Amino acid sequence: MPLTDVALPKSTTALPREVREFLSEADDRIDEFQRETRVPAFVPSDYEGAYSVLKALIASPFLRGNRFCEWGSGFGVVACLAANLGFDAYGIEIDNELVEAARRLAEDYHFEVEFAQGSFVPRGGDAQVHAAGSYSWFTTESDYVYSDIGHKPDDFDLVFAYPWPDEEVVTAELFDHFAGTGALLATYTGEGFRVRRKVGKRSPKKR
Repeated sequence: MPLTDVALPKSTTALPREVREFLSEADDRIDEFQRETRVPAFVPSDYEGAYSVLKALIASPFLRGNRFCEWGSGFGVVACLAANLGFDAYGIEIDNELVEAARRLAEDYHFEVEFAQGSFVPRGGDAQVHAAGSYSWFTTESDYVYSDIGHKPDDFDLVFAYPWPDEEVVTAELFDHFAGTGALLATYTGEGFRVRRKVGKRSPKKR
């Protein structure tokens, strides 16, 4: 497989005060959102852990550039953290109410993040999605958001995703197929983080 695991050192640095305050406000907004609005596919990630992974990647030799995209960006917290750390940050989310909430959060904290409403599955990704079998929340039927944000899938240097358990394989397959060589995929599994790097083109299947 062209994806190889990247080992990152565990961070022992405490979160900066402004990051703690931002995450506290984000948690409060998420709690209120979930009381008032039902979006079953939305489950908050480990945001402190995501910040540590982003910090570790910045200090590592693995990043080829600073263009970041969060697939299934939800409330936009990880994309905001990426922007805070200097990434050129984007988020793609299918649910419009979450997109609007993410935009308000980023605007209130003056984080330059562009959020787009639609499916993060690139055009032509139907084969990867449906070949993986059953899945919970993937959709390939939406506007082509990559043209909206002005970047192709292989333009992104780092993609972050928090897939459902039955979506982990197809998320990696989509990244493997559409990401550029050298790009990184960081995923949260609910138990921990995994970072993989695309090291080459997919080998053609033998007939």
